[in-house]
Amino acid sequence: MSELQLIPAGQGVAARVRQGQTIKVINTHGTQVVDTWAFDAEELAEFMSMEHSRAHTLRLRPEVGDALLTNLRRPILTLVEDTSGGIHDTLIAACDRYRYQLLGEKHYHRNCTDNLAEAMRALGLVVPETPSPLNLFMNIPWREDGRLSFEPHPDPRPGMHVSFRAEMDLVIAFSACPQDKLPINGKDLVVKDAHFQILD
Repeated sequence: MSELQLIPAGQGVAARVRQGQTIKVINTHGTQVVDTWAFDAEELAEFMSMEHSRAHTLRLRPEVGDALLTNLRRPILTLVEDTSGGIHDTLIAACDRYRYQLLGEKHYHRNCTDNLAEAMRALGLVVPETPSPLNLFMNIPWREDGRLSFEPHPDPRPGMHVSFRAEMDLVIAFSACPQDKLPINGKDLVVKDAHFQILD
């Protein structure tokens, strides 16, 4: 079992994962959204795709046993455990500097798009684009009229977690989302650390 690895509040981190290993993502404080990406270790232009995964699972939120597909429709991760109540989002794009400008921020604000690029650069990698992430622990309810809203997790329990099995050699990347303008990281609008483990 690997040691817990930190996803610092408002920042990103990436790691290499071998096929068959398990990635456990821990919502340490119970309120933190963790944007999550996975890339084919040999070809970063192939990556986990939310739109391709939804077409495969026929769900807006993945459930235990669901395979998440790449943009080439190959399984890259399988959700094998979830203690979060299944509250995740596959619809919302990663935040970026432009998103915060639209929310009234006048200065540079850390964001998941830049966090992904920084995390991958730390491994000597450059991503060709920012795919739409799997937003773990993010509560985006939808209504029958099609409207969405940004809400805190309805049952924020410290230590709740999800686990994925790697279906290929891959690079996993996380961002402890720095969103402090909307309550997705808790009603207190405070961004917090999260953790992950890579298990054999």
